[in-house]
Amino acid sequence: MVLGKTYFAKQASILLKFAKSTSDAELSARLVRKAADLKSQGDPLPDKDQSPWPPDVAPDSEPRTE
Repeated sequence: MVLGKTYFAKQASILLKFAKSTSDAELSARLVRKAADLKSQGDPLPDKDQSPWPPDVAPDSEPRTE
């Protein structure tokens, strides 16, 4: 079973509600950190190459002569 973005977002939302409802500042901070961790698990991983150009068409590369 693969957990999706919706699951992690819902769990993070629940933790944030608990964090707002508690009067314990330390517990609240831990819940907020855990909510952030859950949210990041639901976010897609970025591609390694964030360049808008394909490697063989990068603006700083020399034109190919084939």
